[in-house]
Amino acid sequence: MERDGRTVVAWSIAEVAKASGVTSRTLRHYHAIGLLVPARTAPNGRRYYAEEQLLTLQQILLLRDLGLGLDVVAEVIAHRSTGDTIAVLGRHKEWLLKEQQRLAHLVRTVDRTIESIREGGEVTPEKVFEGFEHNPYEAEARERWGDAAVDASRERMRGWSESDAEKARTGYPKVHEGLAALRAEGADVSDPSVQELIQFHYEVTCLFWTPNREAYKGLGQLYVDDPRFHDAIGDGGVTEYLRDAMTVYADTRLDG
Repeated sequence: MERDGRTVVAWSIAEVAKASGVTSRTLRHYHAIGLLVPARTAPNGRRYYAEEQLLTLQQILLLRDLGLGLDVVAEVIAHRSTGDTIAVLGRHKEWLLKEQQRLAHLVRTVDRTIESIREGGEVTPEKVFEGFEHNPYEAEARERWGDAAVDASRERMRGWSESDAEKARTGYPKVHEGLAALRAEGADVSDPSVQELIQFHYEVTCLFWTPNREAYKGLGQLYVDDPRFHDAIGDGGVTEYLRDAMTVYADTRLDG
C-alpha cells in the first residue's frame, strides 16, 4: 500500500485479529461505529490496517482494560493528538506501575505472614490484611444477597486457577463487545451466535456464583436498572440487549 509516494506496510483484518486477540467481528464493529477505520478497504471488502491503526487499537484496548465504555473510548480517540496519545499511555503506565507496587506489597504481606507462622510470632489483623483493597460493594452485596452467598462466592474465588482469574478479568468485556457487534448487525437475541456469547457470560458468572433461571434473569434486569453497569456494558441499547438475551438463555437453558 502506498501513501504520499511511500510504501506503507499494512496487515489484513485476520492478521490484526490474531495478533491482538480481538475478533474480526469486533474489528468490523469498531469500523462500523467509526472507532477504528481501516487504512484501506479492498474492492472485495477486505480491510487492511497500517501502523496508525495498530496504535489506535492498542489505545482502545488499554482504555477498555481500564473499564471505560466504548462511548467514552470513542470520545478520547476522537479528540486525541500525538501529545494526547502519549499522555494517555503515560497515565496507563502510571496505573500499571501502581498496580505492580500494590501486588508487590501483597507479596511482602504474605511473606511476612508465612514467616510469622513458621517462627511462632504474633499474627495480627493489621499485619495479615496490610495491602489488601477492600471491596466497596461488599457491604451492599451482603445486604442484597446475604452473608452466606457472599462468603460462598469468596470461597469459590479462592479456588480459581490462573485461567479462571484471566477469564473473570476479561470475560465480561468480550461478551459486551461481541453483543454490541451482533446488535449492530441486527441479530435477534435468540440468534445462536448471541446465545453462544450468553453461554460464555453464564460460565464467567458461575466463577463467582451459580444463578438459577430467575436469579440470572434478575441479574440481567439489575444491569439495566443500576446505572453503574452502563459504562462497562455500553449504551442503554446494549444493556437491554444483554438483559433480553439473558432472559432467553435462562428460559431455555436453566432450571428454576
